[in-house]
Amino acid sequence: MKNWSGNVTFDAALVVRPTNIEDLKSAITAAENVRALGSVHSFNKIADCKDLLLSFEHFPKDIEIDVAGAQVRVAAGVRYGELAIALNEVGFALPNMGSLPHITVVGATSTGTHGSGLRNQNLSAAVCAIELITSTGDDLSISGDELKAARVGLGALGIIHHVTLKIVPAFEVAQSIYLDLPFENLINHFEGVMGAGYSVSAFTTWGELLVDQIWVKSRIDIDTLPGDELFSANLAKQKSHPLPGASTESATEQMGVVGPWHERLPHFKLDFTPSFGDELQSEYFVDFKDARAALQAVHALRHQIQPLLLVTELRTIAADDNWLSEAYGRNSLAIHFTWKPDVPGVTAFLPTIEAALAPFKARPHWGKLFTDNGFDFYELYPQFKSWATYRAGLDPDRKFVNELLGTWGI
Repeated sequence: MKNWSGNVTFDAALVVRPTNIEDLKSAITAAENVRALGSVHSFNKIADCKDLLLSFEHFPKDIEIDVAGAQVRVAAGVRYGELAIALNEVGFALPNMGSLPHITVVGATSTGTHGSGLRNQNLSAAVCAIELITSTGDDLSISGDELKAARVGLGALGIIHHVTLKIVPAFEVAQSIYLDLPFENLINHFEGVMGAGYSVSAFTTWGELLVDQIWVKSRIDIDTLPGDELFSANLAKQKSHPLPGASTESATEQMGVVGPWHERLPHFKLDFTPSFGDELQSEYFVDFKDARAALQAVHALRHQIQPLLLVTELRTIAADDNWLSEAYGRNSLAIHFTWKPDVPGVTAFLPTIEAALAPFKARPHWGKLFTDNGFDFYELYPQFKSWATYRAGLDPDRKFVNELLGTWGI
């Protein structure tokens, strides 16, 4: 078995595909070491282990919508795109979505995956209850203040089989693309550019002077739609893809055409292959107040970045209080690199980019490539020690901890 991009080969001796809770309990209690698979979209070995992998592809895809309570209970294995369609049919929405509707709800929230916009928190912030199986086979429900420790749990607390999310009334979005923003305008008008809509992404290949594309997703009910120009970037007259030269067929609708939230907030359509496929990914989160300086530090490395890069995406995320959220305690800028599938070259370069971002206390995305022993998470996350204690209380025998998590100090 390999992950989505093919750079990770899973080493587990056995893969089990439970069809109900009892199957799940039996598999967990019988195994020495267990991890759960989501959409296998992670680019490191966070989901791997030596003993047993649990796949939820045959698990019932429960989606139970509580209209009166504005909540939805979702089973492990359900993808965001599938959930979004079900919610929209009854007039509800998620506050935000990631760029891919293909990722699973449980996998994305457990690793701190996010959308964009300083009005929008990390996707895990919507979780209001978690149901998981512990190492002893108990079915545990987590809610209330304890969720701060559990929402981003890295799969190390137990095997989650359902989460409950807060939902909001459905809304409509229009997506417009702007081309060729001078880099100095991004720096000088950073808040204006990244705040131009409900969700904004800037794409760059780190050319000398220009940011290639700005994707502005505007909520029709609360945003003023942008005009023909955005800080001298020009409105695109034809459909775009984030990767230069790639087919635009898989991209969600643009050109300012109004449509449902779930057909505009992601970059890609559910029924198409997401993004590029043959790629690697890294992502680093810095405090929003350090965004300009961090971008200038990366820009200084552009000649080293360009030979390895497909595209960089810049997004903002609102602060939250979840202990292992990459946006814990600070509004953040996420600097995302989609690399060419050159594992040796990218791996060799990561320490350079990480050193440039170290003064800004950059936090790497848990599910993407970074130097495994290159970060002191006890320093980067004020509650990391408390989280480690909480984790050990739920799993004292480390049944849900794999080799990679051990490298991170877990």
